[in-house]
Amino acid sequence: MLMHHHRSFMTLRPGTVVLTGLPARCHQNTPGDEVFCRVEGIGELRNRVIAGSYSST
Repeated sequence: MLMHHHRSFMTLRPGTVVLTGLPARCHQNTPGDEVFCRVEGIGELRNRVIAGSYSST
């Protein structure tokens, strides 16, 4: 449904990444958490969250 909606007003090409963000009241990532995405038939990507510094520039 989400991809169908996006295709109605933009061209999605192979390799296009659609970032959707997080819903309200969702768990905040903390150091040590693991974030992953899986694409059927391709594989998965896993990353561990580490502490870092924030810069607004």
